Amino acid sequence: MIQKVLVANRGEIAVRVLRTCRELGLETVAVYSEADRDSLHVRYADEAFCIGPPPARESYLCADRIIDVARKAGAQAVHPGYGFLAESAAFARACAEAGLVFVGPRPETLELMGDKVAARRLARRLGIPVLPGTERALDDPQLLAAADRIGYPVVLKAAAGGGGIGIRIARSREELETAIPLARREAKAAFGDDSLYLERQIEQARHIEIQVLADRHGHVIHLGERECSIQRRHQKLVEEAPSRALTPDLRKRLSRAAVILMRAVHYVGAGTVEFLLDPKGQFYFIEVNPRLQVEHTVTEAITGVDIVKAQLRIAAGRELPYRQWEIRPRGWTLECRILAEDPQRDFAPSVGRITRLREPGGPGVRVDSGVCEGMTISPYYDSLLAKLITWGETRGVAIVRMRRALEEYQILGVTTNLDLHRALMNSPRFFGGQIHTRFLEEEKLAPPPPEDEEVLAAALAAALADWSRRVGSRRGETISRWRLLGRWEQLSS
Repeated sequence: MIQKVLVANRGEIAVRVLRTCRELGLETVAVYSEADRDSLHVRYADEAFCIGPPPARESYLCADRIIDVARKAGAQAVHPGYGFLAESAAFARACAEAGLVFVGPRPETLELMGDKVAARRLARRLGIPVLPGTERALDDPQLLAAADRIGYPVVLKAAAGGGGIGIRIARSREELETAIPLARREAKAAFGDDSLYLERQIEQARHIEIQVLADRHGHVIHLGERECSIQRRHQKLVEEAPSRALTPDLRKRLSRAAVILMRAVHYVGAGTVEFLLDPKGQFYFIEVNPRLQVEHTVTEAITGVDIVKAQLRIAAGRELPYRQWEIRPRGWTLECRILAEDPQRDFAPSVGRITRLREPGGPGVRVDSGVCEGMTISPYYDSLLAKLITWGETRGVAIVRMRRALEEYQILGVTTNLDLHRALMNSPRFFGGQIHTRFLEEEKLAPPPPEDEEVLAAALAAALADWSRRVGSRRGETISRWRLLGRWEQLSS
């Protein structure tokens, strides 16, 4: 019986999990670093414990401290969220040894899926298309020889990687020679393993993933696809569901491949199978993310399934309450990741204190946020502040709602990517669905930063216009009724 859950994470995902726990009547425990003492997830939980200094390696990545807190607080389960320890087989095993339920896959599954080369090998054995590449971690000369055989361009990836870390694209042997040591250092720092492998690079590729749920009773279902082609530096920025790129037949084949793969590894919990789709409609397996995804909200919006609630039910040993035929996606949904970073400075992280925060609302709008007004954004963690999700009956309606929500969104005190999202939602190519994984690099959507003089001139002009309007009204000047009509009144007159 699970009665109390420790959430081993921070930010918006910690708040998201805590909210579902509260709906289920479960007591909650938060952990936090010294930098997160005043964070939203700390305020929301029933209990909160400090687990160390700001650096993640001294706090959120300290499995022993987290397990010790869970024991002291009397928690029966640990939800890892995403990132940090969510894909750590050692942490999942340590939880089991401490008598705690790990809300996620079995340790053996995490070990298998954590090795991207082994996952590729399994997919190939199951008859699932895999990109040409290397099947095991190689040394530098072997990687160079393999790239010559595969043909350029190639993608260099960390064998233990994820989240876009350790990825380099090389279009020539010279670029690959430069990229290998950089990728090894990045992989070693992030995952403690500098093993690398190669895949052929697909130009104009689209990134498609299938959400899967599986319980301990052998039931495996999929919740449809998400498209995650809008990326920056190999990390997702905008997601949507469904995908305009899929025909009914292709959607069926992708979903079937995902379920076959998850059944083969006896998967338990929520997980995502990721694919690349080439311009000709051929799909290729990339990897399995054995955890809750940042973009799980997209699938929740079109299916009505609470994926976090499903995770907790599965962890408690219960059967899935859904069968495949009951999953009927409806409408269209988009998610924009709101990040504390500056697109004008190569997406450099931004830190500071949030002096003003106004989040949007209204029909079809959801905000999953981990911040509040007055909160300080530190340099120690991921730059994700919140996720903005809109739903509509059609893709066009979802985009229009996203435009409106982005205009309503105000965050002052730190630099964000809100202007980039606004520009993207007004891009004709995006509106037409003509997207791929290098879309942002080609479109150059970020508007130039305004000069101080321009900002001052705009403020003065706005103030003058407001003064003229008010003075004109006091003098009894008439204003044409047509200028005051809203769009709806004009259409209905």
